[in-house]
Amino acid sequence: MAPTKEQRILEFVKQNATRGDPQSVVDHIDKYCSQKEWAMNVGDEKGLILDQVVKETNPTTALELGTYCGYSAVRIARLLKPGSRLLTVEMNQGNAAVAKQMIEFAGLQDEVEILEGSSQIIIPSLKEKYEVDEVDFVFIDHFGDRYAPDTQLLEECHLLKKGSVLLADNVVYPGAPEFLEYVRKSGRYECTNYPSHLEYTDKEDALEKAVFKGE
Repeated sequence: MAPTKEQRILEFVKQNATRGDPQSVVDHIDKYCSQKEWAMNVGDEKGLILDQVVKETNPTTALELGTYCGYSAVRIARLLKPGSRLLTVEMNQGNAAVAKQMIEFAGLQDEVEILEGSSQIIIPSLKEKYEVDEVDFVFIDHFGDRYAPDTQLLEECHLLKKGSVLLADNVVYPGAPEFLEYVRKSGRYECTNYPSHLEYTDKEDALEKAVFKGE
């Protein structure tokens, strides 16, 4: 069976990037996806915004919804302080397998744990099954129609505290209107919009940061 696009990206990284160097892994995924085949990573331009927000938040416990190939997991984990962890949720088994190898190649397997399954099942199990008390930072990058419900699920499960930061990708393209309406109008969040472009294209896109004000 022919390799999937995701497997081709992994193979390119393994052949060209430096093992144990997260920045090299990120750079080579960007190189492949901008020159050979487009893929739905957060990408280099929006990635700098992600980096900035992660550094500002300085999380001890981070959560990612939508692992895909592991690009943003590597990007986030390379900035975490010692003793921190990133839990990343991926529904697609094939993508989770690629991401696992990508994260290991980057040398970040001790910082990142891939949770395989749907976000609506995993989020309610985080406290008991994965010993997560609260999350400091959440990167939302899975299915646009799950952004708002999963944000509300994080609240209902008391996984957010005052100052917890949500950062959502693709809020303009393909768009997450229900999420934007909720975080901007619920009164529970302080929001900042970061205009940018869809990864590896000149299409307009943006990231939305929503800081939880507390219960």
